Amino acid sequence: MMKFLKGFLITVQFFTIIPLPCELPMDDQHLKRAVQAFPLLGLFQGALYSSFLYMLLYHSPFSHLAAAFLLWLAIILLTGGIHLDGWMDASDAYFSYRDRKKRLEIMKDPRVGAFGVLSILIFLSSRFFFIDELTVHPPLGLYVLIAAIPFLSKSVMGALLVTVNPAKEEGLGYLFQKATTPNSLWMYPLYWIIFLMLVCYVHMVSIFSLGILFIAAIVCFIFCRYKAVEWFGGITGDVLGASVEGTELCLWMALWLLHYFVMG
Repeated sequence: MMKFLKGFLITVQFFTIIPLPCELPMDDQHLKRAVQAFPLLGLFQGALYSSFLYMLLYHSPFSHLAAAFLLWLAIILLTGGIHLDGWMDASDAYFSYRDRKKRLEIMKDPRVGAFGVLSILIFLSSRFFFIDELTVHPPLGLYVLIAAIPFLSKSVMGALLVTVNPAKEEGLGYLFQKATTPNSLWMYPLYWIIFLMLVCYVHMVSIFSLGILFIAAIVCFIFCRYKAVEWFGGITGDVLGASVEGTELCLWMALWLLHYFVMG
């Protein structure tokens, strides 16, 4: 249990800006537990996002537009932009239309190209649009669905890390990947089942809406898994970051559509 707790704290240390006043072990056993805790990190982030949005909408003088902006900003600040960096680097590499080797070299370049800038502008503006639309008369169940977005995207990240070979044997992605084994993901279905059971118990959101998000996450995993190999020859830290952000954007879009056609 202590190894698992330390594994979770490792994910908080690496993927958020929350300061931890302790030194955590970085051996393979603890890194393996960290990978197993990825979905819990996502659920922790999602709970923060939902709680923050609820407080802004119901216990602050801000308009829904201001609340949307502050949530949009909080999502960026909490992660320190770590995955956004991967999104920009992967965009620069992909839109270079070069071979795999050259794409990997481009992702290592600390400079950001024109395609990286354009892609991040489109990405961030799209996410702000979806959040803004969702904050107009949100039903109570929406907060559960918002919490599910990083929960599912971090599940996709962990699944990609374990099931796709590394494109290069270096970097943050490889550090976690070499500590995992094929059975590292056995806890993920358990997380999903417990989450679904809790949602069914409290009757806050329809299973149909939640099921759509789960299906969208699975489709994103299949797409990212195939394209990571086709475009980059495997997984890197940047590819994982781009996959997380891309999955989250797709889930925000799915939630936006549900808000209009199902929950509205």
